[in-house]
Amino acid sequence: MSRKLAAEFFGTFWLVFGGCGSAVLAAAFPQLGIAFAGVALAFGLTVLTMAYAVGGISGGHFNPAISLGLAIANRFQWSELIPYWVAQVLGGVAAAAVLFVIASGAPNFTPGGFASNGYGELSPGHYGLVSCLVAEIVLTAGFLVVILGSTSKAAPPGFAPIAIGLALTLIHLVSIPVTNTSVNPARSTAVALFAQTGALSQLWLFWLAPLIGGALGAVIWKTLLAPGESPGMIGQEP
Repeated sequence: MSRKLAAEFFGTFWLVFGGCGSAVLAAAFPQLGIAFAGVALAFGLTVLTMAYAVGGISGGHFNPAISLGLAIANRFQWSELIPYWVAQVLGGVAAAAVLFVIASGAPNFTPGGFASNGYGELSPGHYGLVSCLVAEIVLTAGFLVVILGSTSKAAPPGFAPIAIGLALTLIHLVSIPVTNTSVNPARSTAVALFAQTGALSQLWLFWLAPLIGGALGAVIWKTLLAPGESPGMIGQEP
């Protein structure tokens, strides 16, 4: 169990450090040409690389909403859910802390939003609460369907991390303007702790919506797409 938790800690660390780091460090310089597309790709690459690196140890969740969805889909043991959540949040917070230390070394640094999520005034496009809630639920549900489908025994073996990484890239391309993209409560919690905005006061949405979406995606898969489907790579039963 300790190896699984260590893998989830490091995988979530990499996701937050790489994904949010691209937004905080690289996207701050328009001349680099990274912008939204580069940040979206960075998040996808973090999941793709860590799914290959440690997915065989822990299942490669790196996200409390994914762990919940996999448990509902009978791909993950309920008894391990809370320990996974703790490891994921701690890994994300550790990454945000390291990122803050690096970013604060720049002249005239101010944390600002620090890649945090938000609605209303904290949304990049100033989208309202309902828009952000719906976007996070739908996109997390779709993410779960991709994960469950690409790791099913009917899917070509060995390609799941690629599909999952590309799905996360797509999710960010759609929703960065809306919520700055969460679909992951651990990622949202980590950077909100360092932001100099009202991100912490809005953090509830970025736990509630992804968890609902994760549960919804699992139910869609179980009831409509693959009833009784066998475990695949991510979240496979021991």
